[in-house]
Amino acid sequence: MSKSRRWLVAIAGAVLAAGLVAPTSAVAQAAGPAGPGPAGADPADTARADPAGANQAAADEPIQNPLPDPVQSSLGLTVEEFAQFPKTEPVPPPTDPRLMRHARINYLGEVPDGSGRLYVPDLNGKMYLLDHGSQHLYLDIGTIFAPDFFSGRGLGTGSGFITFHPDFKRNGKFYTVHSENGAGLGKPTTWPTQPNPILHAVVTEWTATDPAADTFSGTRRQVLRIGYTGQVHAIQQIDFNPTATRHSPDHGMLYIASGDGGQGASTTGPQDRATPYGKILRIDPLGTNGTGGQFGIPRDNPFAGDDGVLDEIYAIGMRDPHRFSWDPATKRMYLGHIGEHRIEAVYDVAPGDNFGWSEREGPFVYKRGDPQCGVYPLPANDAQYGYVYPVAAFDHNPPPGHPLCADSGHAISGGFVYRGHDVPELRGKYVFTDLVDGRIFYTEANEMRRGRPMATIHELMVYDPAGVRTTMQRLAGDKRVDLRFGQDGAGELYLLAKADGKVWKVVGTKRFASCDVGDARVSGTGGARNWSPVTPAKWQFRGDQVILAEAGVAPPGPRRPFEYAVLAKGPVFASTRIDAEVRLDTPVEVTNRDVIIVFGYRSPTRFYYAHLSTDNTIYPHNGIFVVNDADRLRIDDQWDPALSRGAPPAITDADWHDVRVVHCAGSGEIAVYVDGAREPLITAVDTTFGAGRTGFGSFDNIGRTRDFRVTGTPARG
Repeated sequence: MSKSRRWLVAIAGAVLAAGLVAPTSAVAQAAGPAGPGPAGADPADTARADPAGANQAAADEPIQNPLPDPVQSSLGLTVEEFAQFPKTEPVPPPTDPRLMRHARINYLGEVPDGSGRLYVPDLNGKMYLLDHGSQHLYLDIGTIFAPDFFSGRGLGTGSGFITFHPDFKRNGKFYTVHSENGAGLGKPTTWPTQPNPILHAVVTEWTATDPAADTFSGTRRQVLRIGYTGQVHAIQQIDFNPTATRHSPDHGMLYIASGDGGQGASTTGPQDRATPYGKILRIDPLGTNGTGGQFGIPRDNPFAGDDGVLDEIYAIGMRDPHRFSWDPATKRMYLGHIGEHRIEAVYDVAPGDNFGWSEREGPFVYKRGDPQCGVYPLPANDAQYGYVYPVAAFDHNPPPGHPLCADSGHAISGGFVYRGHDVPELRGKYVFTDLVDGRIFYTEANEMRRGRPMATIHELMVYDPAGVRTTMQRLAGDKRVDLRFGQDGAGELYLLAKADGKVWKVVGTKRFASCDVGDARVSGTGGARNWSPVTPAKWQFRGDQVILAEAGVAPPGPRRPFEYAVLAKGPVFASTRIDAEVRLDTPVEVTNRDVIIVFGYRSPTRFYYAHLSTDNTIYPHNGIFVVNDADRLRIDDQWDPALSRGAPPAITDADWHDVRVVHCAGSGEIAVYVDGAREPLITAVDTTFGAGRTGFGSFDNIGRTRDFRVTGTPARG
């Protein structure tokens, strides 16, 4: 394990049960003793977790930073615009700006008839087909169910989802879910409703006269209707398991993700097995023995036949089960679950699972009515409850001073395990998004295992077709992207944004700072003759070691590092890779200790430097900076000014560490690696300086380097 990554293990803490710690995971989780787990589940699956710092907080104290941040990956998705959908409007006109989107498109899938047609629902009532680039309206849900159709209040209301029966080519059947209010609230529901419902979620079966037609013509019938007290967390997704073969008991079974109607924060409804709220339901839409006689109960449902329990329930204990999918290789079902105030989670779903809401939020205790809206450590007897905890999760990281119970602008949208062919670097990765801010993540699917440490979450970069790094916020033209994944029948990936109503296809990947830096090499850099220090008297040269033995003093002019030595040997380089060993000689008790790697050096007031520090909590520490005849400017991606936090500390001890700095002059991409890590610790993009010399030093401390080597392309002129 690299020394620079020791922080991952340090913050993971001691594990509460078996004491398992995985250095590849940011959170440690262990199997608890056998207890009364969910129906059909192995007791080892009801894992107990002690994520970062949880074991150090008292049971009555909220955990301030429950989970480690996602790890920045050097891998980026190359995306190209695939479709633009027309502007639509919610009904009634919205007052919430989050509903004022160009088009509320929220999914893309492929019609399972071999035609290659793709379908895209818009929550504002439209169902579109994309036929080899030709886009047209297939079904207008909003008009058909007007005036009761309801999409202008609550983030998930409207025509939320469409899914096609696996035998659609033969039977012409597909299914939708939409929301109603007004006179629709007077219609009978399948089960007793929550008190004073504000909307009904309605699942409808449609039978097309001609399944190959471009627009729908045929019949419809209501399958089920559920009343919700709140205008949020109703039915989010309905879908069939595409991995189920024709003779499998799961073939043609419809899964329905029913949220808690916004009531789980104050009630125990999601734990009540006599209601459909906060559950995944599983029905046979072609059967008749279910509640109301409009659907059937699969015989292998986990609670089928149990007294006092809805036979339709597949799993319980959910707040907002937003998106689920199946891994084509392992057949595992994964759910992206939107949390209350702190935790966004991915669950491996099995029959009878209980994910704990509203007693748990992710792998933590949730306290209803808590004025701090926090999460708390698990109790010592947690295993007896049989809750199943996430296989991956991230927290919200609200900035200091943010109202404790206010929305901090984060929500997971579950995605897919990629098993396609066009993007080989994604194979075996589960990709998903923070739908609000448009960040894209992945975990390794083989790390997402129940009862084991949670999988490390990596944040992906984004590139346009020209190879220029960008962001989904920039592509969508909005800080609130409303980003979700879609997938075609071949397993290829698409990204949909409500902000501008566009769909992008993932067409490849690109590694950050992966340019060919060139093959000119400078080595054997020990010795005073090879270096030009700011203050020669402060430096010593012993063999291949270059030693800053005395701290520098602040120079006049712009704020910048005090003391450094520029490598005089060799040419001026454009694209550059620096490889060196470094050591901080300032005592470890000094938390602001540092060394720097200089590159792109043009003059004493014009250069880049990578600052490697024990501290990452203030602006000048542990980042990438540019000095351009002005005070040093921080340019790295990792710095979060709201949290006053940057990349994890680069060096925390008195040992030697391997450091690599890559500067791609053409793209401006800069990456800093420590101790041979595959992923960069710090990244930046800046094109201020396209060429310059390299060097070593410290802002205001002491340290040394050895085996300092430079590879690159000599600058012209």
